[in-house]
Amino acid sequence: MKLSFEILSPEQAVADCLAFFLPADDSQRARARKAITGIFGAAVEPAFDSKDFKGAETDLVHVYLPASGKVKRLLLVGLGERKRTSLETYRRAAARAARRFRDLKVHSASCVLPESPEPEATLAAMAEGAILALYRFDKYKSSTNDKTRGPETIVFISEDRSLAKKASRALERAVVTAESVCFARDLANAPGNEIYPETLAEAARRSGKRHGYKVRVYDRTALQKLGMGGVIGVAQGSARPPRFIVMEYGTRGKAVVLVGKGVTFDTGGISIKPSANMAEMKMDMSGAAAVIATMEAVARLHLPVHVVGLVPAVENMPSGQSIRPGDILRHYNGKTSEVDNTDAEGRLILADALGYAERFKPAAVIDLATLTGACVVALGHYATGMMGTDEELMKRLKESGDRTYERVWQLPLFDEYEKLIKSDVADVKNVGGRWAGAITAAWFLRKFIGNYPWVHLDIAGTAMLEENGDYTQRGASGVGVRLLVDFLSHWK
Repeated sequence: MKLSFEILSPEQAVADCLAFFLPADDSQRARARKAITGIFGAAVEPAFDSKDFKGAETDLVHVYLPASGKVKRLLLVGLGERKRTSLETYRRAAARAARRFRDLKVHSASCVLPESPEPEATLAAMAEGAILALYRFDKYKSSTNDKTRGPETIVFISEDRSLAKKASRALERAVVTAESVCFARDLANAPGNEIYPETLAEAARRSGKRHGYKVRVYDRTALQKLGMGGVIGVAQGSARPPRFIVMEYGTRGKAVVLVGKGVTFDTGGISIKPSANMAEMKMDMSGAAAVIATMEAVARLHLPVHVVGLVPAVENMPSGQSIRPGDILRHYNGKTSEVDNTDAEGRLILADALGYAERFKPAAVIDLATLTGACVVALGHYATGMMGTDEELMKRLKESGDRTYERVWQLPLFDEYEKLIKSDVADVKNVGGRWAGAITAAWFLRKFIGNYPWVHLDIAGTAMLEENGDYTQRGASGVGVRLLVDFLSHWK
C-alpha cells in the first residue's frame, strides 16, 4: 500500500472512496454536513440523518454516489467529542477507515485531513493507524486474496498549502515507523521453526545490510570466551545454538543502548510451562524484535543519534543438558546467579547483555523484555511496566509513551524488594517468590547493570495480545518500536 499527501480540496479528489472525519459536536457536524452536501449533493443527506452516524468514535457510515462522479463512495468516520480528541483518536479513526476500505474492496482511497492544532502530527498518527490496521500475518496461508489486504493507495488531502513540505516529512517518518512495527510483528509472529537464534541473527544481518547499520553476531564459542554464562546456560538444553547480536548505528555522541530479550521459544525448560497456550511463547522474543526493528527505523530515518542494539538470542528447551533448579551461573560481569526456576530465563540472558552494554560507556540503557506474567497481572495489556535507576530517563520515556500511546507505568524499585532475591549460595537468586514478581525481576537485572542510567520495560502484557484492537491484531503487537523511535527522535 502506498500512502501520499496532496494539497487538494475534496472537490478535486479522485478515488473509489473518500473519507471525512467528523466530530460529535452538533455545530461542527452541521457545518461539515453543509459543506459536504454542497459538494456531493443530496445523496449524502441520508447518512447524516442516519441513527448510525452521530459522530461518535465508533460511528462509521458509507454512502454510494452517482456513477458519473470522480468519487464512487463517501465514508463518514466519527471522532467523538472535540474536547476529548487526541492523536490516538485520529490514529484509531484512520485505522477504522482503512479496515472499511478493505471491506469495501476499494482500489484507491482518499482521506480529508481533519482540522487539528497539530496537523503534521495528526497526519502521522493517521498514517500509522492505517498501515498498522491492515497488517496481517498470512505468509503461511496456502491461499490469500490481495483484494482483502486493503487499498493500493491512500491519499491524505488538505487545502492548507502551508503543510506541503512539513506534511511530506511527517508522512515519510510515519510510514517508516509503521513499517518497522510490522517488521517486528512479523519476527514475533513467526513460528519457532522459522525464527530461532540463528535465523533471528540472519534477519538482523539482512536488515543492517539493506539499511546501513553495522551488525556483528557472536556464536557459542565467542560467547564462552566472553563469559556469558547466562546465555550459554539457558541455551544448553536446546539443539539450536545461541547467538548474541550486536547492532550499531551512528557515531555521534555517547550511545543509547537498547537491549532486547531474544528467547525465540520458551518452554520453561525443566520448570516446564503448562501446555495450554504454550504456542504463544514463540513471541517471547518480542523485545528482541522491537530492538531490531527500531534499529532499522533509526537507520531508514537517518536520525542524528548513536544507537546500539544488543540481543541475546536463545531457545529455552527441556533436555538432558538443560540447566536445573539449583544450578549456579557466572555472568559476563563476574557475578553469579542461583537458578531457582528455569522458567525465569529471560533475566539470565539479559544479565549478560546489560553487563556487556558497559563497553559502550552509554548515555542510557533501555531493555525491553516479555519478562513476567506478574506484570500482566498488574497492568493487563494496556500499559508497559517501567522500572529503572534514572528518573529523568523514565520521564522522557513516559512522554514518548503518551505521544505514541505505547504507554508506560512506573513501578517502584524500593530497597526492601532486594532481599526477596537474596541467595544463600550465589550473589543473587533468579526468582523472588510469589509477591512483586515484576519488581523482583527488575531488581535481578539491576544487579548486573553498569555505571549508566538504566530503564527496564516489561512488555509481557503489551507485546502479546489476546484480542484485536483498532490497529492491533491478536498476537504480536510490535510494541516498543514507535515508543523508542519517538524517544530517540527527541534525544539530545
